[in-house]
Amino acid sequence: MIVVTGAAGFIGSNLVHALNTRGERDVLAVDDLTDGTKFVNLADADIADYLDKDELLERLDRGGLPKIDAVFHQGACSTTTEWNGRFMLDVNYRYSKAVLHFCQAHRIPLIYASSAAVYGDGRGGFAERPQAERPLNVYGYSKCLFDRYLSRHKLDAPAVGLRYFNVYGPREQHKGGMASTAFHFNQQIERDGECRLFEGSDGYSAGEQRRDFVHIDDAVAVNLWFLDHPHRSGVFNCGSGHAQSFNDVARAVIAWHGRGAIRYIPFPEHLQGRYQSFTEADLTRLRQAGYERPFLSVEDGVKRYLDWLHDARR
Repeated sequence: MIVVTGAAGFIGSNLVHALNTRGERDVLAVDDLTDGTKFVNLADADIADYLDKDELLERLDRGGLPKIDAVFHQGACSTTTEWNGRFMLDVNYRYSKAVLHFCQAHRIPLIYASSAAVYGDGRGGFAERPQAERPLNVYGYSKCLFDRYLSRHKLDAPAVGLRYFNVYGPREQHKGGMASTAFHFNQQIERDGECRLFEGSDGYSAGEQRRDFVHIDDAVAVNLWFLDHPHRSGVFNCGSGHAQSFNDVARAVIAWHGRGAIRYIPFPEHLQGRYQSFTEADLTRLRQAGYERPFLSVEDGVKRYLDWLHDARR
């Protein structure tokens, strides 16, 4: 059996579907379906069972789970604007520690979701080293704290943390304001005929703030590669390795629709000093581990995403 936490969420549900494509049906899906709208991400998936996230912790404590071959721990609070640190550390740090210790005790490979938010403003670079870790919010801190916790422990079973950059693609509709710019730009073009981008910030001109945008298919492929190569452990960046501008994303959405314009809006005051104006994954460690597959560009990835999004509505 393979356990996927956050299974009804964005990356988790795409992992479940990818496992199904590989012929894996013995999947234990774990999530919190307080937001019941997320069920659609699993409605067409083939799973063996479902557990609430709190029930999983109880079962880890008392036993009674079937033999587990691997755990993809994708469940987390990923709202970067959440400032309840007690809640964030409980969900993202304490819970992750419990999963890690269970996996280590039972020699189960663990692949978990970290985040490029640990790098903050990027002034320390984007390589997986302590000097680069400068989170700007408590979400980034919660991920950083668990990565550091992992690094301090001698491992008896493989454990891999993936620092996701700006992932976009199918099955993110439930994320609301935390959904990708590609998702929001598509909605804006359909509704208003224009994409709304921030004016300049941190020395970048309007819409030229740059992020490492990575398509969900690439993020899933990295996860599955580590499943297939279980002798690797550590924290690895999961991004395309190539920063592109928000203008690039908007132009890709406009090109798909064959219509639309860009309008720049004032940079929000509440994001001043808390915004990543540039991210770009350093893929040196990932490539050294042996992962060789190329990553989709924004132009190719956005087209693939919008093709899927509009086909799903038919």
